[in-house]
Amino acid sequence: MTIHREHPFADPPDARDVLRQFRGRLPAPVTVLASGTGQERVGLTVSSLLVVPGAPGHVVAMVDPDSDVGTVLVPGSRLAVSVLGPDDAYLAEAFAGLAPAPGGQFQLGRWAQTDFGPVLQGATWLGATVTDVRPLGWTLEVVARVEVVELARPDVLVHQRGRYLTVDDRGRIR
Repeated sequence: MTIHREHPFADPPDARDVLRQFRGRLPAPVTVLASGTGQERVGLTVSSLLVVPGAPGHVVAMVDPDSDVGTVLVPGSRLAVSVLGPDDAYLAEAFAGLAPAPGGQFQLGRWAQTDFGPVLQGATWLGATVTDVRPLGWTLEVVARVEVVELARPDVLVHQRGRYLTVDDRGRIR
């Protein structure tokens, strides 16, 4: 058996998308964007997220158009964005479709139902109403008006170059 220094299924360096490599060098917050109630709940790990201050504030998320979330978000629908913490890496992988979630994604962790969708209990989260959805590149740009913000734990899970890191309340990486 041979052990490789790199992932055996990774594209060779000369075939890799340079824009994707650029994006991978930018630390990104790890969130779960969720919508719906009961059996209609859907969720997706989203790191391409921008919070736009204003009165009202907005959130802009880039969502896979083929995902369950991408198919249900339309203007007027509601969504919840939960910020993941240090112990939520497996949850992030499951909501990204990269790890198994027996019984469904929402069986992992403890979720509370809000008027905007399910939120991870104990997480910082926001609730918003979708104002616009449009294709942009290979994704959907979802713009939503922020209506509720609940601040909880200060530690945040971030993703950079395929790895999960934690940023604590003082901005230190662990």
